[in-house]
Amino acid sequence: MKKNTFNTDDHKYMQVANGLEKMIAEEVLRIGDKLPSVRMLSEEYGISMSTAFQAYYHLEGRGLIESRPKSGYYVRFNHHRFPELPEQVKPDTGSHEVSVKEMITSIYSDIVAKDVINFAIAVPDPSLVPAAKINKSVMYALRNTANHCIGYEHTQGNIELRQQIAKLSLNWGGKIKPDDVIITTGCLEAVMMCLKSVTNYGDTVAVECPNYFGIYQTIENLGLKVVEIPSDPTEGLDLGSLQKAIKKNNIKACVVVPNFNNPLGTCMSDENKKKLVNIITQNNIPLIEDDIYGELFFGKSRPKACKYFDTKGMVMYCSSLSKSLAPGYRIGWTIPGKSFELVKQIKRVQNISSPSLTQAAMAHYLKNGRYEYHLKNLRKALHTQSLRYMQSIIAYFPADTKISRPAGGFTFWIELNKKVDSFKLRTEAMKHKISIVPGKIFSASIDYSNYIRISFGKPWSDDVDYGLMMLGKLIKKMI
Repeated sequence: MKKNTFNTDDHKYMQVANGLEKMIAEEVLRIGDKLPSVRMLSEEYGISMSTAFQAYYHLEGRGLIESRPKSGYYVRFNHHRFPELPEQVKPDTGSHEVSVKEMITSIYSDIVAKDVINFAIAVPDPSLVPAAKINKSVMYALRNTANHCIGYEHTQGNIELRQQIAKLSLNWGGKIKPDDVIITTGCLEAVMMCLKSVTNYGDTVAVECPNYFGIYQTIENLGLKVVEIPSDPTEGLDLGSLQKAIKKNNIKACVVVPNFNNPLGTCMSDENKKKLVNIITQNNIPLIEDDIYGELFFGKSRPKACKYFDTKGMVMYCSSLSKSLAPGYRIGWTIPGKSFELVKQIKRVQNISSPSLTQAAMAHYLKNGRYEYHLKNLRKALHTQSLRYMQSIIAYFPADTKISRPAGGFTFWIELNKKVDSFKLRTEAMKHKISIVPGKIFSASIDYSNYIRISFGKPWSDDVDYGLMMLGKLIKKMI
């Protein structure tokens, strides 16, 4: 290997680890190859022995290399071992009713069950959240906010929180003012209020498929119909299919999750986001953008939002802190563009305002809690966990299993052998205290009966490994 030196301002061990990871990915270093000794690595890269150890510990944590007693470090895994991607299934292009309520109700009773290995909930594990700092922000809010947060907050939301959200928008290229933001009780409330503001009972909405079941529930509860647009496991929303659907149906709104779609984990390219915004603008169709996973990217930079390309106020941006910081605090927001006044009125009628205490606490944390530092650590943890989970799925599941390649977020979308009924698999898994989500609830027209969603939000452990091993055994029995 070529001798290297590094800028002392950067994390040296990460630069060394990234370089080795690239060599593994390009098969310069192959599975089974022995890596240089720690002493040799430190000499080759001009780093200390402790820094060399850190680099190897990092790669070992990601499951890419392994330590063999009295022998050294060896390459253990290569991304080329990834299985095939799940197939893209074409949904019915006609407008139809939505009905996912009963199945979701039965699943939620298991999702919140205690003492289970939970692969069902797509939220950060409590160990990945800065609880102590958040608690300090709550105490600060109680002591320093007028009326100790007992009174109603402004319908539009806490002004300091809106200021922090406006600053966060800079991450995706936004130029947002605090007055453009409305605070909501989670992201799903933001999506629902945006839908309410631009549709009437019986209207048709376009959604990507597969998609988060909560969006389908919202559409069903509002009495709307859906046209499902196929989403590719690598490219995201199929823009050609969307254009055909617009010509065929009277679509009143379009709901998309362009950054790390749940369950696929796909991120649309900036070029396709721009094309999408042009399509909806030309057809005068509001675009409701759910960007709840946007900050949880595994690459080098945060992907842009569709809102970045919006010049006419047609994109209704929605997001929250539920997936990155505090799920139970229910802090979400919307930047609804030209529909701002309608959405604000709906918020006022619906619940006057969101809770005062959590808004004030999150405003203080975002200003003083080193949120970007937390996000950096969370992204790193999730990326590492995704690789470890992937390796166990490959090892334990049948060889014909197909798995998505999430570029961010929390979830794998897994296609199993057609003989597997994922709803029955869920029932059998719960007998072993293992919780998964069957694929059927991620579409209103496609029977994803042999698909499952697995969340990798829980840090790697022996329990996780056992859970995936047991799932693999149950799947093989069904085949």
